Amino acid sequence: MHLFYTPDIEQKQELPQEEAAHCARVLRMTEGERILLTDGVGNFYDAELTLVSNKHCSFRIVGKQTPAPLWEGHLHLAVAPTKNMDRIEWFAEKATEIGLDELTFLNCRFSERKVVKSERIDKILISAMKQSLKPQKPVLNEMVDFSKFVKLPFGGQKFIAHCYPDIGGEKKLLKQAVNRGEDALVMIGPEGDFSREEVMLAIEQGFQPISLGRARLRTETAALVACHILNLANQVE
Repeated sequence: MHLFYTPDIEQKQELPQEEAAHCARVLRMTEGERILLTDGVGNFYDAELTLVSNKHCSFRIVGKQTPAPLWEGHLHLAVAPTKNMDRIEWFAEKATEIGLDELTFLNCRFSERKVVKSERIDKILISAMKQSLKPQKPVLNEMVDFSKFVKLPFGGQKFIAHCYPDIGGEKKLLKQAVNRGEDALVMIGPEGDFSREEVMLAIEQGFQPISLGRARLRTETAALVACHILNLANQVE
């Protein structure tokens, strides 16, 4: 059954325009066919198409399910975007497939990219959510300066991955540091790493320095590794 994203389903039982065009023009669906919907906040809806046109597709809800979460806690990744947008878009897609709750892009001292088009990334998150048959779309925040972000309140564990051997003492591996079931936030820096001042500021704000292993990883790879570790550590059995 085809999955469609309908964030306003409680207010309007009609597919968004892009979803309607895909339903009518690409899939060539007709009235009476059954579809699966998600509101992107954890719910699936069984529905039946009642009207199909190139720009408008209406439906009636037949049933609603709220499946149990696939992981425990709130998983948040904050990443300095790469200069090449293809790489950060790839990361956003794969991280959504693996599973996370929130994504923030950081503007750091050594960032190679200072602007991210949130609308484009959001479309990738929606597509990846549908592809992996998840009922929840990660929250996507606007790009924020590092110095402002580290001071924002967060109720769970806070981690910063960095490569300085002389800052913060001995670093645990993320898989050893994360507590199952607890909200977790991991910051991943740009290709040139966070600055020393940024790392020290993060530690002052309660962030725990961690390692992702001995291998030297590119930004998007490190972010995906962190996402996978958090997700595996919190998988619901």
